[in-house]
Amino acid sequence: MKIWFNRWFTTVSHYIDMIRANEDHRKFVIYGTHPNKDALYLQNCDYAFVEPDISGDQYIEFCLDFCQRYKINIFIPRKENVLISKRLAAFEALGVKVLVCPNSVLMETLDNKAAAYQMLANGEATFSIPDYYVVNNIIEFQQAYVRLKEKGHEVCFKPVIGEGANGFRVIKDKIESINQLFQQGIGYRIPYSYACEILSQQETFPDLMVLEFLEGREYSIDCVSSQDELYAAIPRMKGDGRVRELVESLELIQLAHKFHQEYKLPYVFNIQVKYNKGVPKLLEINPRMSGGMHVSCLSGINLPYLAIKILLGEKVGQLKPQFGIRASHIEKEMILKYGDIS
Repeated sequence: MKIWFNRWFTTVSHYIDMIRANEDHRKFVIYGTHPNKDALYLQNCDYAFVEPDISGDQYIEFCLDFCQRYKINIFIPRKENVLISKRLAAFEALGVKVLVCPNSVLMETLDNKAAAYQMLANGEATFSIPDYYVVNNIIEFQQAYVRLKEKGHEVCFKPVIGEGANGFRVIKDKIESINQLFQQGIGYRIPYSYACEILSQQETFPDLMVLEFLEGREYSIDCVSSQDELYAAIPRMKGDGRVRELVESLELIQLAHKFHQEYKLPYVFNIQVKYNKGVPKLLEINPRMSGGMHVSCLSGINLPYLAIKILLGEKVGQLKPQFGIRASHIEKEMILKYGDIS
Protein backbone atom coordinates (compact mmCIF):
# COMPACT_ATOMS: atom_id res chain seq x y z
CA MET A 1 0.00 0.00 0.00
CA LYS A 2 1.15 3.50 -0.84
CA ILE A 3 0.67 6.16 1.84
CA TRP A 4 1.14 9.87 1.16
CA PHE A 5 1.83 12.53 3.80
CA ASN A 6 1.52 16.05 2.39
CA ARG A 7 2.88 19.10 4.20
CA TRP A 8 3.22 17.95 7.83
CA PHE A 9 5.07 18.64 11.06
CA THR A 10 8.62 17.29 11.30
CA THR A 11 7.46 14.86 14.01
CA VAL A 12 5.45 12.96 11.40
CA SER A 13 8.73 11.11 10.85
CA HIS A 14 7.94 9.22 14.08
CA TYR A 15 4.52 8.21 12.72
CA ILE A 16 6.12 6.92 9.52
CA ASP A 17 8.40 4.71 11.65
CA MET A 18 5.45 3.43 13.69
CA ILE A 19 3.41 2.60 10.59
CA ARG A 20 6.35 0.65 9.17
CA ALA A 21 6.83 -1.19 12.49
CA ASN A 22 3.20 -2.31 12.63
CA GLU A 23 2.27 -5.45 14.57
CA ASP A 24 0.79 -7.10 11.45
CA HIS A 25 4.12 -6.84 9.56
CA ARG A 26 2.26 -5.15 6.72
CA LYS A 27 4.45 -3.44 4.12
CA PHE A 28 3.87 0.16 3.17
CA VAL A 29 5.54 2.52 0.70
CA ILE A 30 5.71 6.06 2.08
CA TYR A 31 5.43 9.17 -0.08
CA GLY A 32 6.08 12.64 1.33
CA THR A 33 5.82 16.19 0.00
CA HIS A 34 6.66 19.63 1.37
CA PRO A 35 7.45 23.03 -0.19
CA ASN A 36 10.79 23.02 1.67
CA LYS A 37 13.21 20.37 0.39
CA ASP A 38 14.93 20.47 3.82
CA ALA A 39 11.81 19.29 5.71
CA LEU A 40 13.36 16.49 7.75
CA TYR A 41 10.58 13.94 7.42
CA LEU A 42 11.22 13.82 3.66
CA GLN A 43 14.46 12.04 4.55
CA ASN A 44 12.40 9.22 6.07
CA CYS A 45 10.14 8.67 3.06
CA ASP A 46 10.61 6.08 0.33
CA TYR A 47 9.76 8.76 -2.23
CA ALA A 48 9.97 12.49 -1.52
CA PHE A 49 8.93 15.48 -3.59
CA VAL A 50 8.90 19.26 -3.31
CA GLU A 51 5.27 20.35 -3.54
CA PRO A 52 4.15 23.75 -4.86
CA ASP A 53 3.55 26.46 -2.26
CA ILE A 54 -0.12 26.99 -3.15
CA SER A 55 -3.41 26.82 -1.24
CA GLY A 56 -7.16 26.47 -1.67
CA ASP A 57 -8.80 24.78 -4.66
CA GLN A 58 -5.55 24.98 -6.60
CA TYR A 59 -3.88 22.86 -3.93
CA ILE A 60 -6.73 20.31 -4.00
CA GLU A 61 -6.20 19.87 -7.73
CA PHE A 62 -2.50 19.23 -7.03
CA CYS A 63 -3.48 16.61 -4.43
CA LEU A 64 -5.86 14.82 -6.78
CA ASP A 65 -3.26 14.81 -9.53
CA PHE A 66 -0.57 13.50 -7.15
CA CYS A 67 -2.82 10.68 -5.94
CA GLN A 68 -3.67 9.67 -9.48
CA ARG A 69 -0.13 9.97 -10.83
CA TYR A 70 1.47 7.86 -8.09
CA LYS A 71 -1.48 5.53 -7.48
CA ILE A 72 -1.77 6.50 -3.81
CA ASN A 73 -3.92 4.19 -1.68
CA ILE A 74 -4.03 6.16 1.59
CA PHE A 75 -3.72 9.94 1.91
CA ILE A 76 -2.94 11.38 5.37
CA PRO A 77 -3.27 15.16 5.00
CA ARG A 78 -2.48 18.04 7.30
CA LYS A 79 -2.34 21.02 4.93
CA GLU A 80 -5.85 21.99 3.75
CA ASN A 81 -7.45 19.12 5.66
CA VAL A 82 -10.72 21.06 6.03
CA LEU A 83 -11.03 21.65 2.30
CA ILE A 84 -9.96 18.07 1.61
CA SER A 85 -12.81 16.91 3.88
CA LYS A 86 -15.22 18.87 1.69
CA ARG A 87 -13.83 17.21 -1.45
CA LEU A 88 -13.66 13.61 -0.20
CA ALA A 89 -15.86 12.32 -3.02
CA ALA A 90 -13.26 13.37 -5.59
CA PHE A 91 -10.57 11.33 -3.80
CA GLU A 92 -12.87 8.36 -3.30
CA ALA A 93 -13.58 8.39 -7.04
CA LEU A 94 -9.86 7.73 -7.53
CA GLY A 95 -9.95 4.85 -5.03
CA VAL A 96 -8.04 6.85 -2.40
CA LYS A 97 -8.80 6.42 1.30
CA VAL A 98 -8.29 9.74 3.12
CA LEU A 99 -7.53 9.85 6.85
CA VAL A 100 -9.68 12.87 7.60
CA CYS A 101 -13.02 13.33 9.33
CA PRO A 102 -15.77 13.07 6.68
CA ASN A 103 -17.93 15.61 8.56
CA SER A 104 -16.66 18.77 6.83
CA VAL A 105 -18.94 21.03 8.90
CA LEU A 106 -17.39 19.71 12.11
CA MET A 107 -13.91 20.04 10.59
CA GLU A 108 -14.53 23.67 9.65
CA THR A 109 -15.97 24.45 13.08
CA LEU A 110 -13.01 22.95 14.94
CA ASP A 111 -10.62 24.86 12.68
CA ASN A 112 -12.11 28.11 14.02
CA LYS A 113 -11.39 28.33 17.75
CA ALA A 114 -14.21 30.79 18.45
CA ALA A 115 -16.76 28.70 16.54
CA ALA A 116 -15.51 25.57 18.34
CA TYR A 117 -15.91 27.25 21.73
CA GLN A 118 -19.45 28.32 20.86
CA MET A 119 -20.40 24.83 19.63
CA LEU A 120 -18.91 23.06 22.64
CA ALA A 121 -20.36 25.52 25.15
CA ASN A 122 -23.82 24.66 23.82
CA GLY A 123 -23.19 20.93 23.52
CA GLU A 124 -23.74 18.07 25.92
CA ALA A 125 -20.04 17.34 26.49
CA THR A 126 -19.02 19.03 29.73
CA PHE A 127 -16.23 21.32 28.58
CA SER A 128 -15.26 24.31 30.68
CA ILE A 129 -14.52 27.20 28.32
CA PRO A 130 -12.17 30.06 29.25
CA ASP A 131 -13.66 33.56 29.43
CA TYR A 132 -13.04 35.09 26.02
CA TYR A 133 -14.05 37.70 23.46
CA VAL A 134 -13.59 37.75 19.69
CA VAL A 135 -12.40 41.11 18.33
CA ASN A 136 -11.21 42.54 15.02
CA ASN A 137 -10.40 46.18 15.80
CA ILE A 138 -8.48 48.11 18.43
CA ILE A 139 -11.56 49.45 20.26
CA GLU A 140 -12.97 45.95 20.74
CA PHE A 141 -9.54 44.69 21.81
CA GLN A 142 -9.24 47.37 24.50
CA GLN A 143 -12.80 46.73 25.75
CA ALA A 144 -12.15 42.97 25.95
CA TYR A 145 -8.91 43.53 27.86
CA VAL A 146 -10.63 45.77 30.43
CA ARG A 147 -13.51 43.33 30.94
CA LEU A 148 -11.20 40.37 31.50
CA LYS A 149 -9.00 42.35 33.91
CA GLU A 150 -12.12 43.39 35.84
CA LYS A 151 -12.89 39.67 36.26
CA GLY A 152 -9.44 39.21 37.81
CA HIS A 153 -7.85 37.43 34.85
CA GLU A 154 -4.40 37.72 33.41
CA VAL A 155 -5.04 38.27 29.69
CA CYS A 156 -3.70 36.60 26.57
CA PHE A 157 -4.68 36.57 22.90
CA LYS A 158 -4.31 34.37 19.82
CA PRO A 159 -5.68 34.21 16.27
CA VAL A 160 -9.07 32.56 15.86
CA ILE A 161 -7.63 30.40 13.06
CA GLY A 162 -4.08 29.15 13.54
CA GLU A 163 -1.91 26.23 14.64
CA GLY A 164 0.08 25.68 17.80
CA ALA A 165 1.45 28.78 19.48
CA ASN A 166 1.51 30.92 16.32
CA GLY A 167 0.36 34.43 17.26
CA PHE A 168 -0.13 33.57 20.93
CA ARG A 169 0.87 36.31 23.38
CA VAL A 170 0.37 36.95 27.08
CA ILE A 171 -0.16 40.59 28.03
CA LYS A 172 2.32 41.36 30.80
CA ASP A 173 3.49 44.93 31.25
CA LYS A 174 6.75 44.36 33.07
CA ILE A 175 9.48 41.87 33.81
CA GLU A 176 9.32 41.54 37.58
CA SER A 177 12.78 40.25 38.50
CA ILE A 178 16.31 39.59 37.27
CA ASN A 179 15.64 35.88 37.69
CA GLN A 180 12.66 36.15 35.35
CA LEU A 181 14.74 38.02 32.78
CA PHE A 182 17.68 35.63 32.87
CA GLN A 183 16.05 32.25 33.43
CA GLN A 184 12.45 32.26 32.21
CA GLY A 185 11.11 32.37 28.68
CA ILE A 186 9.56 35.80 28.08
CA GLY A 187 9.41 35.76 24.29
CA TYR A 188 5.65 35.23 24.16
CA ARG A 189 4.93 38.15 26.55
CA ILE A 190 3.99 41.58 25.29
CA PRO A 191 3.15 44.87 27.06
CA TYR A 192 -0.45 46.06 26.69
CA SER A 193 0.65 49.38 25.21
CA TYR A 194 2.77 47.64 22.58
CA ALA A 195 -0.09 45.29 21.64
CA CYS A 196 -2.38 48.30 21.19
CA GLU A 197 0.25 50.09 19.08
CA ILE A 198 0.58 47.12 16.75
CA LEU A 199 -3.14 46.41 16.45
CA SER A 200 -3.85 50.09 15.76
CA GLN A 201 -1.90 49.89 12.50
CA GLN A 202 -5.05 48.77 10.66
CA GLU A 203 -8.69 49.74 10.96
CA THR A 204 -9.56 46.05 11.22
CA PHE A 205 -7.50 42.88 11.54
CA PRO A 206 -8.22 39.12 11.32
CA ASP A 207 -10.41 37.83 14.15
CA LEU A 208 -8.49 37.60 17.41
CA MET A 209 -9.48 35.81 20.60
CA VAL A 210 -8.79 37.78 23.77
CA LEU A 211 -9.13 35.42 26.72
CA GLU A 212 -8.15 34.53 30.25
CA PHE A 213 -4.65 33.14 30.61
CA LEU A 214 -4.66 29.70 32.23
CA GLU A 215 -1.90 29.24 34.82
CA GLY A 216 -1.97 25.48 35.46
CA ARG A 217 -0.58 22.37 33.78
CA GLU A 218 -1.39 21.69 30.13
CA TYR A 219 -2.56 18.29 28.91
CA SER A 220 -2.97 16.84 25.44
CA ILE A 221 -5.35 13.90 25.15
CA ASP A 222 -4.48 11.77 22.11
CA CYS A 223 -7.39 9.63 20.95
CA VAL A 224 -7.97 6.83 18.44
CA SER A 225 -11.53 6.03 17.40
CA SER A 226 -14.06 4.92 14.85
CA GLN A 227 -17.27 6.88 14.45
CA ASP A 228 -18.94 4.42 16.81
CA GLU A 229 -16.28 3.80 19.44
CA LEU A 230 -13.44 5.57 21.20
CA TYR A 231 -10.79 2.87 21.61
CA ALA A 232 -8.22 4.81 23.65
CA ALA A 233 -7.71 8.26 25.17
CA ILE A 234 -4.21 8.97 26.46
CA PRO A 235 -3.67 12.14 28.54
CA ARG A 236 -0.16 13.53 28.11
CA MET A 237 0.95 16.12 30.68
CA LYS A 238 3.40 18.80 29.64
CA GLY A 239 5.87 18.98 32.50
CA ASP A 240 8.81 21.27 33.06
CA GLY A 241 10.99 21.83 30.02
CA ARG A 242 10.74 18.92 27.62
CA VAL A 243 9.39 16.41 30.14
CA ARG A 244 6.11 14.72 29.24
CA GLU A 245 4.16 12.23 31.37
CA LEU A 246 1.37 9.85 30.43
CA VAL A 247 -1.22 10.28 33.17
CA GLU A 248 -4.22 8.03 33.85
CA SER A 249 -6.55 10.93 34.59
CA LEU A 250 -10.08 9.54 34.73
CA GLU A 251 -11.43 13.10 34.55
CA LEU A 252 -9.70 13.78 31.23
CA ILE A 253 -10.37 10.31 29.78
CA GLN A 254 -14.06 10.72 30.58
CA LEU A 255 -14.01 14.16 28.97
CA ALA A 256 -12.70 12.59 25.75
CA HIS A 257 -15.39 9.90 25.82
CA LYS A 258 -18.17 12.43 26.29
CA PHE A 259 -16.86 14.51 23.39
CA HIS A 260 -16.67 11.47 21.12
CA GLN A 261 -20.14 10.26 22.10
CA GLU A 262 -21.60 13.57 20.95
CA TYR A 263 -19.52 14.38 17.85
CA LYS A 264 -18.38 10.94 16.57
CA LEU A 265 -14.98 12.21 15.39
CA PRO A 266 -13.17 9.23 13.78
CA TYR A 267 -9.58 8.00 13.34
CA VAL A 268 -7.28 10.20 15.45
CA PHE A 269 -7.89 13.46 17.27
CA ASN A 270 -6.37 15.50 20.06
CA ILE A 271 -7.97 17.52 22.85
CA GLN A 272 -5.85 20.17 24.57
CA VAL A 273 -6.81 21.50 27.99
CA LYS A 274 -5.11 23.56 30.63
CA TYR A 275 -5.97 23.71 34.28
CA ASN A 276 -6.91 26.87 36.12
CA LYS A 277 -7.80 26.68 39.83
CA GLY A 278 -8.33 22.93 39.56
CA VAL A 279 -10.61 23.10 36.52
CA PRO A 280 -9.50 21.73 33.11
CA LYS A 281 -10.43 24.38 30.54
CA LEU A 282 -10.42 23.76 26.82
CA LEU A 283 -7.65 25.16 24.63
CA GLU A 284 -8.54 23.48 21.34
CA ILE A 285 -9.47 20.24 19.58
CA ASN A 286 -7.36 19.06 16.64
CA PRO A 287 -9.09 16.57 14.30
CA ARG A 288 -5.75 15.02 13.25
CA MET A 289 -2.58 13.51 14.66
CA SER A 290 -1.01 15.97 17.10
CA GLY A 291 2.60 17.10 16.92
CA GLY A 292 3.46 15.23 20.14
CA MET A 293 1.41 12.09 19.60
CA HIS A 294 4.55 9.93 19.33
CA VAL A 295 5.06 10.43 23.08
CA SER A 296 1.57 9.05 23.77
CA CYS A 297 2.52 6.00 21.68
CA LEU A 298 5.03 5.10 24.42
CA SER A 299 1.90 3.75 26.14
CA GLY A 300 2.17 0.73 23.85
CA ILE A 301 -0.61 1.92 21.53
CA ASN A 302 0.43 2.39 17.89
CA LEU A 303 -2.00 5.24 17.24
CA PRO A 304 -1.12 6.05 13.60
CA TYR A 305 -1.27 2.42 12.47
CA LEU A 306 -4.53 1.78 14.33
CA ALA A 307 -6.04 4.84 12.64
CA ILE A 308 -5.13 3.33 9.26
CA LYS A 309 -6.76 0.03 10.24
CA ILE A 310 -9.95 1.86 11.20
CA LEU A 311 -9.85 3.81 7.92
CA LEU A 312 -9.61 0.49 6.03
CA GLY A 313 -12.59 -0.91 7.95
CA GLU A 314 -10.53 -3.45 9.88
CA LYS A 315 -11.20 -4.53 13.45
CA VAL A 316 -9.38 -3.07 16.43
CA GLY A 317 -9.27 -5.12 19.60
CA GLN A 318 -9.38 -3.92 23.18
CA LEU A 319 -6.59 -1.48 23.97
CA LYS A 320 -4.89 -1.10 27.35
CA PRO A 321 -2.45 1.81 27.34
CA GLN A 322 0.28 1.96 29.97
CA PHE A 323 0.38 5.10 32.09
CA GLY A 324 2.91 6.56 34.50
CA ILE A 325 5.55 6.85 31.77
CA ARG A 326 7.74 9.98 31.87
CA ALA A 327 9.77 10.91 28.79
CA SER A 328 11.84 13.62 27.21
CA HIS A 329 14.04 13.90 24.12
CA ILE A 330 17.39 15.16 22.89
CA GLU A 331 18.37 16.64 19.55
CA LYS A 332 19.98 14.41 16.95
CA GLU A 333 21.96 15.56 13.95
CA MET A 334 20.92 14.37 10.48
CA ILE A 335 22.92 14.58 7.26
CA LEU A 336 20.56 15.72 4.51
CA LYS A 337 20.47 13.66 1.34
CA TYR A 338 18.88 15.06 -1.80
CA GLY A 339 19.34 12.29 -4.33
CA ASP A 340 15.83 10.92 -3.72
CA ILE A 341 13.96 14.22 -3.42
CA SER A 342 12.37 15.33 -6.68
